[in-house]
Amino acid sequence: MAQRYTKAQLAWRPGMPKPRRSTRVLFGSSTLALQALAVMFAGLAMFGLRGRLDGGLPVLIVSLVVAAALIVCCAVLTKPWGIAAGWALQVVTVLLGLFHPAMYVVGVIFGCLWAYAVIKGGTIDRENAERDRAQAAWEAEHPDQA
Repeated sequence: MAQRYTKAQLAWRPGMPKPRRSTRVLFGSSTLALQALAVMFAGLAMFGLRGRLDGGLPVLIVSLVVAAALIVCCAVLTKPWGIAAGWALQVVTVLLGLFHPAMYVVGVIFGCLWAYAVIKGGTIDRENAERDRAQAAWEAEHPDQA
């Protein structure tokens, strides 16, 4: 069976620097993954509090769908609309407070974590890009020392 290579693997040559990954995507993915766990466990807790006969099953299904959407959003953060989808999921998480008031607190806490991840991650990405430009300019001026 022939092995398939990605475009990046085919374009790689020895000595090529590895492209820098986005810190904003890393921070955002970590936050969304932890949020998915919190939403899933909160859904299980709300199901346990309400029971199957008192409307607990729809709450469990909704929370599991939101948790799955949070995990899927981790994969699309590199897309132009990925960050906006993350913000929309923050609103949805806060709206889970309609099922149990404690979810308002959980939603606000993760909303703040998401805002910090997106803002600070973007700042770090810009600083890294500036540092990479300065390094490339220095190496161009000093080819014998690079």
